[in-house]
Amino acid sequence: MSKIVRFHATGGPEVLTLEDVEVRAPGQGEIRIRTRALGVNRADAMLRSGHLAEFPSGIGWEASGEVEAIGPDVEGFTVGDAVSLIPCFRATDYPIHGELAVAPATAVVKHPDALSWEQAAALWGQYLTAYGALVETADLQAGDTVLIPAASSSVGLAAIQVARSVGARPVALTRSSAKRRRLLDEGAEAVVVTGEEDVVTRVNELTDGHGARVMFDPVGGPALADLTGAAAPGGTVILYGALSSEATTLPVLQTIGKSLTIRGYKVFDLTTDVERRKVAVDWIVDGVARKVLRPVIDTVFPLEDIVAAHRRLESGSQVGKIVVTVPR
Repeated sequence: MSKIVRFHATGGPEVLTLEDVEVRAPGQGEIRIRTRALGVNRADAMLRSGHLAEFPSGIGWEASGEVEAIGPDVEGFTVGDAVSLIPCFRATDYPIHGELAVAPATAVVKHPDALSWEQAAALWGQYLTAYGALVETADLQAGDTVLIPAASSSVGLAAIQVARSVGARPVALTRSSAKRRRLLDEGAEAVVVTGEEDVVTRVNELTDGHGARVMFDPVGGPALADLTGAAAPGGTVILYGALSSEATTLPVLQTIGKSLTIRGYKVFDLTTDVERRKVAVDWIVDGVARKVLRPVIDTVFPLEDIVAAHRRLESGSQVGKIVVTVPR
């Protein structure tokens, strides 16, 4: 029996429990992993608080650990390999968070040796999201200015690093002035504190009136008007989340007048495409090797404190990834 994170009803972090579960052997095209660290994502909280057809449900998309068993028709792995998981499957089909996890072999990668278990569990979701949106989709180039709302999130910090790696100018947006110094230390060229500064005015100052070519937004809501207002003519707004509880209104005349592109993005479009995923993984591994990409970890919790880990996620006060360690 293994300790597995489960929940029997949707709700807040308190619905999560650790239960003793018999984890099945890996089937065809699957690998069983003895986990060492788990990455906690906003998508986990959305799953936990949403509506599911069946209970109990497991949870989790990201983890690192060691290959414990290999199913039929799986090549390239041996028992004991250090691996981590790419989010490219439904967590309700493959619940990852627990001491043992069965995953499709297509989601399993051998991460760079330089990474700790905690860093490996904090790698793929955030960097694949930032790479897919900024490099693959927006074709971010040297000299481009990119606006990054919710910049202290794990994806926001990854976006800062990805932008820096191609020579672009990352401008971080945050609601908290207390995070300004930390975001500058993490590589932001400038920080705009929303609610205290006018976003459009400040971005125009930073870009000599040209505006930002790329906006990378997980929030939506009324603040979308600030992003389109601060956008350069021909700019691209990439929406990859809906953190705002308020309605999102599209500034139609501004969008038309500036010939803006408003594009929805989800990382699963990238991670479920074998060829695109390989290019992205190689790009990220190279960035880690060159030390231009470095996972930022906010807080590490032990597995028995999984509820506290989710509470930290929902506090909005974190800077970087929340990780849960699994005892051996």
